[in-house]
Amino acid sequence: MKLQQLRYIWEVAHHDLNVSATAQSLYTSQPGISKQIRLLEDELGVEVFSRSGKHLTRVTPAGEAILKTAGEILRKVESIKQVAQEFCNEQKGSLSIATTHTQARYALPGPIQTFIDRYPEVSLHMHQGTPMQISELAADGTVDFAIATEALELFSDLIMMPCYKWNRAIIVPKDHPLAQSTNITLEEIAVHPIVTYVFGFSGRSKLDEAFMERGLVPKVVFTAADADVIKTYVRLGLGIGIVAKMAFDPELDEDLVAIDASHLFEASITKIGFRRGTFLRGFMYEFIELFAPHLTKEVVEEAYLRHTKLELDELFGHIELPVY
Repeated sequence: MKLQQLRYIWEVAHHDLNVSATAQSLYTSQPGISKQIRLLEDELGVEVFSRSGKHLTRVTPAGEAILKTAGEILRKVESIKQVAQEFCNEQKGSLSIATTHTQARYALPGPIQTFIDRYPEVSLHMHQGTPMQISELAADGTVDFAIATEALELFSDLIMMPCYKWNRAIIVPKDHPLAQSTNITLEEIAVHPIVTYVFGFSGRSKLDEAFMERGLVPKVVFTAADADVIKTYVRLGLGIGIVAKMAFDPELDEDLVAIDASHLFEASITKIGFRRGTFLRGFMYEFIELFAPHLTKEVVEEAYLRHTKLELDELFGHIELPVY
């Protein structure tokens, strides 16, 4: 059994069983990958993938178990490389982040700019997706950090740390009937068509809970993962928008009015998470602190030693989070 073979089956499984795409991503040949997978299966005495002719069709039950262990081995190998790199050149390496559009567009530009200025030889990679996709990428070791508001708590292998609180704003065109409202109510909002986030994005659950508690059914007519897309459709008159307050820019959105809605919805908390067992290099600690200044290296190391959600809640319970 070779480490290369484990990497091949792992990559094939994460390229939708497309051997050609896997070969391209690994800069190798398709026949070479297929041959190594067959050699591994012959050695193990079980098939990792089911086939129809020359095509892989699914991961077998044995393959699922093998891939899980292979993933753990590959992550340990990566940790060994990270340890070596830290002692060889602490200023050089790579950092991968998975996050949502809202975080990438509104919360991360400042910290990332500062980080790049300090670590020009660290290559930075950003993956965008749904909170569930983001959490999965961190849980399986594809990325170093996941930054999101929803779904991180579903993965027990992730160490999650709170970064900041945020709430929402109602956005409408300047000539909209609600544009002059100062103390808007849920009842006023509920009579209008609403354009907001897809369920599972950017604290959408808090919005739904607020309406449900008041016995109201919001008229959600359009959903999107991107706050800029939501604002576009508000401009077209499709409905009033409900977005993260940080997504409204008075200069760029001068044709719109933002109405504070923090009194209507419970604040959401954006968190940063990484897989337990990850070796954090010096620049990784610094990135966390740039994004959330209260998450110093000492605090992150203490969080690493906590094993349950309750222990983490106790650690962070006394910290006053910034509000955006």
